[in-house]
Amino acid sequence: MPMAHAPSSPADADPSKSFRPYVPADQEPAELTFRAVALGSLLGVVFGASSLYLFLKVGMTVSASIPVAVLAITIFRGLSYAFGLRRATILENNVVQTAGSAGESIAFGVGATMPALMLLGYDLEWSRVMLVSVLGGLLGILMMIPLRKAFIVKQHGTLPYPEGTACAKVLIVGEHGGSNARTVFLGFGLGAIYKVLMQGLKLWPEGWDRAITGIKGYNKAVVAIEPDPTLLGVGYIIGPRIAAVMVGGGLLTSLMLVPMIAYFGEELPGVLPPGQARIAEMGPGAIAGQYVRYIGAGAVATGGILSMLNALPLIFSSIAGSLRALKSAERSTENGVQGTPRTDRDIPMPLVLLGTLGLVALIASSNLIPADASGRIAGAFLIVLFGFLFVTVSSRITGVIGSSSNPISGMTIATLLLTCLIFVMLGWVGGEYRLIALSIAAIVCIASSNGGTISQDLKTGYLVGATPWRQQVAILIGALLSAVVMGGTLLWLNDAYTTVSNRPEDLPTAVFDVSKLTETDTHEGREFKVLRLTAPIEGALPGTYLVDEAGKAQWIRDAGIGGRLDHSTSGEPVKKFNPPQPRLFATIIDGIMSGDLPWGLVILGAVLAIVVQLAGVSSLAFAVGVYLPLSTTLPIFVGGLVRLLVDRARNFSAADSETSPGTMMATGLIAGGSLAGILIAVLKVYEDLGKAVDFSTTLPGGEVQYLLPALGAFSVLTIALVLVAMTSKRQAMIEVSEDHSAPVEGPDA
Repeated sequence: MPMAHAPSSPADADPSKSFRPYVPADQEPAELTFRAVALGSLLGVVFGASSLYLFLKVGMTVSASIPVAVLAITIFRGLSYAFGLRRATILENNVVQTAGSAGESIAFGVGATMPALMLLGYDLEWSRVMLVSVLGGLLGILMMIPLRKAFIVKQHGTLPYPEGTACAKVLIVGEHGGSNARTVFLGFGLGAIYKVLMQGLKLWPEGWDRAITGIKGYNKAVVAIEPDPTLLGVGYIIGPRIAAVMVGGGLLTSLMLVPMIAYFGEELPGVLPPGQARIAEMGPGAIAGQYVRYIGAGAVATGGILSMLNALPLIFSSIAGSLRALKSAERSTENGVQGTPRTDRDIPMPLVLLGTLGLVALIASSNLIPADASGRIAGAFLIVLFGFLFVTVSSRITGVIGSSSNPISGMTIATLLLTCLIFVMLGWVGGEYRLIALSIAAIVCIASSNGGTISQDLKTGYLVGATPWRQQVAILIGALLSAVVMGGTLLWLNDAYTTVSNRPEDLPTAVFDVSKLTETDTHEGREFKVLRLTAPIEGALPGTYLVDEAGKAQWIRDAGIGGRLDHSTSGEPVKKFNPPQPRLFATIIDGIMSGDLPWGLVILGAVLAIVVQLAGVSSLAFAVGVYLPLSTTLPIFVGGLVRLLVDRARNFSAADSETSPGTMMATGLIAGGSLAGILIAVLKVYEDLGKAVDFSTTLPGGEVQYLLPALGAFSVLTIALVLVAMTSKRQAMIEVSEDHSAPVEGPDA
C-alpha cells in the first residue's frame, strides 16, 4: 500500500491541514479485530507484570510500545506462514501496540504508590489495589480523549512525540516486510535462562561485593554489583548519561555518606536516632537503611519537585491548550457525523463525560475513601481536579520529551503535598485520611501515567492513519485487563518475599503498651497482639511486630516490598524490593500529618538534590541513585557504557539507536529477566522446592560454594549484548533505509 504524499506548500501555516497519514482516511482496512485486541491485551499483561517487577527492583520502567509493535508484526506474520491466516494490517498491529502499552504505564503507578500502604501500617488488599489500578487507568484515558485534537492534530509538527513517532516508523517498515523480532526473543530467552540459572539453580551468586579496608578512618565502604540481566538492559535503554548520573548517586552513598556517618559516629557512646544501635556496631547495610535512606527520600522528593518546576512553561501552556480543547469540543458536532473523516473520529464526547462521571462516582462510593459524605465528596473533587490537571501536563510533556522522561513522580508528590496540606487545614489528620490521601495520589499517578501513554499511542495512530475511537477502545480494554492482573502480581511478589523472624537482633528492645492494640494474629499456635510502627521510636524501627501480653515483641513480619531484613524465614539470604517512591510517599504523608520523622536527614537530602541540580545534573536520577544500593546502579552503568560504545562504533544517531538490535536485545533482557523473577518467587514461597533445585553446595562451616563466579557470568551476558548490538547499521535500523515511498511525516521528516 503506497504512502500518501503531503503537499509541500509552505504557505499552509497549519501543518495538520497539509498532513496525510500512511493509510488514507478513505480506506478502511481491518483494525479493531478480536485477534488484535486479544494479542495486545496479552502482551500488555506480560509487559505490565515484567514492568512491575522491574519498578520494584529499580524504581523505574521503560516504554513497551516499540517492543510490542515489533512482536505484533512478527507474531502475526508467523501465524500467517504457519496456518495460512490473513496477514495483519498495519492498523491491526497498531491496535496491538496500543492495547499492549497500557500495562507498563499502570505498573509504574501501582508500584510507586500501593506499597506505601504497608509503610503507613495497612495491609495490601487485592480489592484496593485492583480498584486503584482500574479506576486510575481508565480515568487517565478518558481525560485524555478531549485533548487529542489540541495536542495530536493542531500541534502536529510542534509536539514531536519522539517515542510515538519512532513506533510509527517501526510499524510502517514492518508493513513492507523489513522487521523481525529475533533479537527481542533472543534477549527474552537469554534473560530468562540467565535469571533461572542464577536465582533458581544458584549456579553463581546474586551479587558480588568487596569492602575497602586498610585505610585509617575510612571503613564500612563497600563496592558491590548485582549481576542481573534486567539491570543491564535498563542501563542500555536509558543510555550512558542517565546511567552515569545514577551510579554517581550510588557511589556517593557507598563510598562517602556511609563511611562519613561511620567515621563521625564511631565514638558515640549511645544510639543516634533514627538508628537502633550504636553506629560502631552497625554494618554498611544498616547505616544505609537507617540513616541514608531518609537522605535519599528527601533527595527524591526534591528532585521530583524540581523536575516539575523545570516543566512549568509546558504545564501552563498545557492547561491553556486543554481549556481551548474543551471549549472546541463543546462547540463541535463532528463526532459521529457521517461526513467526519475516519481518522478524526473519537469516542463521542457524551460517552466520555458519562464514563468519567461514572468512574468518579464509583471512586466516591467505594472503600477507597473511607470517610463520611463530606470526605468522600472532597476526595472525588480532588481526584477530578488533580487528575485532569496532571493528565494534561503528562500528555503535553510526553509530546515534548517522551514518556521515559515524564516526571510522573513529581506530579504525584505535588498531589500528595497539596492533598495533605488541605486535609491538615480542615483538621482531617486521622488514620483514615492518610489512607484517603494515598488513594487520591495513587489514582492521579496512574491516570497521569496512562494519559501520557495514550497520547503517545494516538500520535502513532495519527501518523499511520488509525481510527482514534478504535485505538481508544483498544487501550481501555488493555488497561482494564492489565489493571486486574497487576493487583494480584503485586500481592504475590510481596507475599513471596515476606519473611518472619524471631532473631533478637531483628526485634526491638522497647516494651510496648498492649492495652491500646486491638488487632490479633496467631503464629505457631500462639496468639499475639499486632503492632504496626510507621516511624522509628526509641528502641524500635518501623515494622509489623507480634507482641506478647507483657508488651515484648516476639516476632517481626517483614514485608517483601519495603522490608529491611536481608534473610528469609529459614535464614537464607534474600533481597527485598525497596523502590524509593513508596517510602517517599509514606514519608510525606506521615511528615505532614504527624511530624514524627527524622526531618533533619530529609532536609539534607533536599539540599543535596538542589546542589546537584544547580551543577547542571538531573537531580531526580541522581537522587534515585542515592536511594538505591550501589549494587543496583553499577550494572545499570555497565549497560549505559555498552550503549555508548555501540553508538560511537556504529555512528548511530539517537533515532538509529532507538530501533537498533541493541535496544531490542536490551528490551528482551528486561522482559525475560523480570518474568523469570516473578516465576522464581514460587521458589521463595515453597522453600523445599527451592532447596531441591539448588545446585550450590553448603560447606561444613555454613558457607555456600557456588559453581561459577558472579562476575564471570555477568561478563558473558555483557559480551553477548555487545555482539548483538554491533550488528550492521542496515540491520540495526530494521531496514528503515529502504525506499518505502514517502517519509512518515511528509517532506520535513
